[in-house]
Amino acid sequence: MTWLERYFYAPTLCQKALAYALSPLSLVYQTIATMKRQVAPFEDLGIRIVSVGNLVAGGSGKTPFILALAQVLAPLYQVVVVSRGYGRTSRGLVVVSEGGKVLVEQNMAGDEAFLLASKLSTCGVVVSEKRKMGVLKAKEMGVQVVLLDDGFRFNFKKLSILLKPALKPYFDFCLPSGIYRESPKCYALADLVVQEGVDYTRHTQVLNPTERMLLVTAIANPTRLDPFLPPLVGKLYFKDHATFNFKRLERAYKEHNATSLLVTAKDAVKLTNCPLPLSLLDLRLEIAPQILKQILDYLAH
Repeated sequence: MTWLERYFYAPTLCQKALAYALSPLSLVYQTIATMKRQVAPFEDLGIRIVSVGNLVAGGSGKTPFILALAQVLAPLYQVVVVSRGYGRTSRGLVVVSEGGKVLVEQNMAGDEAFLLASKLSTCGVVVSEKRKMGVLKAKEMGVQVVLLDDGFRFNFKKLSILLKPALKPYFDFCLPSGIYRESPKCYALADLVVQEGVDYTRHTQVLNPTERMLLVTAIANPTRLDPFLPPLVGKLYFKDHATFNFKRLERAYKEHNATSLLVTAKDAVKLTNCPLPLSLLDLRLEIAPQILKQILDYLAH
């Protein structure tokens, strides 16, 4: 585990003391986050919205969940994914793809949005810091369903899904003492709480494997990949959404005498010009039939 992962999930005695010392700040953070959501006016934006969110910071599988859900819905509805577009160089509202046609480069879209756009052959992807503008743009595009990434805190008329990761944080504290963005009691406010390992499962395979693979990744909580990893010669972690330095990659590749870099799909979109051979840790997410039924029932009414 990294230092931060230990702090949030398996803290040492010193880290526990630090967490308790920071608890007044966590209470302030939690109060502000709760008030912002509670005072937001309810809005019916005139389009069916399925929000996929989480209460913990960092990776919890939102992108693969949205991808899997969009692939189920695409034959039935015209779908657009609306996201903030984390890590992008652009600002404001950007239509990343429409009807499966990718319209901008990866740096303009952000990692996850570009990945979704490249994987969804009939859907659209819109990024906007102001999610209401993104939803209204999707409506203007004539689609029937919006999949809203990280939309729990927005008080729109919607089906609210919260993903609950398999690994439970050590403390039920908000940032900075714990990893929650809102109190875990907020799970009770969701229409659907979807538990990893029960309501959705991850399946992985390595594409283009080689004998000596070096893991390179810039995702949040990278050790969550550990259960799915094959034998490796080393691991190189970058900050979430970081841009890769090819010279550093080449240096690490030589130091480990690697035969390829093992990367996730999110990382691969930023490595299209990488001169080194790549292996792909292909992650697919399977949503339980009873969860899909509840979502489809909501959209049918």
